[in-house]
Amino acid sequence: MFDGLDALLLARIQFAFTVSFHFIFPAFSIGLASYLMVLEGLWLKTGKQLYLDLFKYWLKIFAIAFAMGVVSGIVMSYQFGTNWSVFSDIAGPVIGPLMAYEVLTAFFLEAGFLGVMLFGMNKVGKKLHFAATCMVALGTFISAFWILSVNSWMQTPVGHVMGENGQFLPGESWLAIIFNPSFPYRLVHTLMATYLTTAFVVGAVGAWHLLRDRTNPHARKMFSMAMWMAAIVAPLQIFAGDMHGLNTLEHQPQKVMAMEGHFQSHPDGAPLILFGIPDSEAKTVRYAIEIPKASSLILKHDLNAPLAGLDTIPDDEEPPVGVVFWSFRIMVGIGFAMLGIGMWSLLGRLRKRLYDWSWLHRAALIMGPSGFVAVIAGWITTEVGRQPYVIYGLLRTADAASPLDAPAVGASLLAFILVYFAVFGVGTWYILRLMSHKPHTGETGVKRGDSGPIRTAGITPGPTQNPGQQETLPTESGPMDSGPTDRGDA
Repeated sequence: MFDGLDALLLARIQFAFTVSFHFIFPAFSIGLASYLMVLEGLWLKTGKQLYLDLFKYWLKIFAIAFAMGVVSGIVMSYQFGTNWSVFSDIAGPVIGPLMAYEVLTAFFLEAGFLGVMLFGMNKVGKKLHFAATCMVALGTFISAFWILSVNSWMQTPVGHVMGENGQFLPGESWLAIIFNPSFPYRLVHTLMATYLTTAFVVGAVGAWHLLRDRTNPHARKMFSMAMWMAAIVAPLQIFAGDMHGLNTLEHQPQKVMAMEGHFQSHPDGAPLILFGIPDSEAKTVRYAIEIPKASSLILKHDLNAPLAGLDTIPDDEEPPVGVVFWSFRIMVGIGFAMLGIGMWSLLGRLRKRLYDWSWLHRAALIMGPSGFVAVIAGWITTEVGRQPYVIYGLLRTADAASPLDAPAVGASLLAFILVYFAVFGVGTWYILRLMSHKPHTGETGVKRGDSGPIRTAGITPGPTQNPGQQETLPTESGPMDSGPTDRGDA
């Protein structure tokens, strides 16, 4: 069934599919880890049970989201060796160590403290448990740091030299590779996106429960915290996005040309095209709704500043304009919608109607998944806008793929689609089920199973008996079990 398709196209679709699934979970878990850190810190500082209840409520959700993020991310690394072996061979000396640093620093840090965070609330001291939560949150940040450094180097490759065998090799300084020109902007923009994604999920859950019970203190608190995040971070994100766009214009001008829909150059000021239908063959945007010279004002801070168009770029180096044009508008549109919700919540606070304004709650509920849509749209803008290069300006995507036949790639793609929708669909359904439960006083958090660990050495002997004591049979519960009521308390 895949004989008539292109193996390169299938490989690109497969990587895009797996990345899109994977990106959803870290975009949530990175922000949620920081939110958990804040909740536990507020509990330790104030002693209020409400913060501890919210911590335990979201800890269960974090555990599932984190696990699905890890599982979905492992798969992608194998694709570098299967579908993109040429890329791995050529770029491996540069990107390989960076990805290894992510495992050695972030993944090991998270793995080392995650168990304490999830199961150690009653096993270690409060401060030590809070330290474990902080380490997990730090680990998610470090993971984003290294992965975004790799991706940014592929967008703006510097600091390398070309080996005699055609490989990209590290130059004199790794710092130039790590802190490449687009990395700081992409790191800030992406991290803010994860915080907003989490904020709107938390806000949607709070709104859901407020619509059913406006007096619920847990729902009121989570909704209030989420709306503060929206009101503060959304305008900062728009500013960071603007700075990132200016950096992209400097280093990847054709990506910005595609984002703006500028097929033609504009020597006397370029219009801002709000909507339209890009036609790459006719080199125009049909039915364009535009604001004269506004694009030059945004990108050059001058109404009459000239802007080059795609007519200055060879046809075989143009990115797919239609995809980039619309994904960019989806991302920006959601960003301004988030800003609107944040400002609306501030108005609700001023009028003392934050917890009574049903329309605000409904809007926040609708905006719950908006962060996920925005980060996927932003990823599409970034990656499709880089085409036809996998390493911008140096290695074409067509030259980076493995020499595979279409049926081989297509079969694995089909398997991924079936397995991903089954496994992660169930996981997402369970997360939504947890969110539908009303938060309450005395949340239990993550619990171990009642059966306890598996004993592979037979029956655990009972306690040593004193001479003359009546003999008892050893039990599976072990010497530390004081009775049935203690089982599963861990």
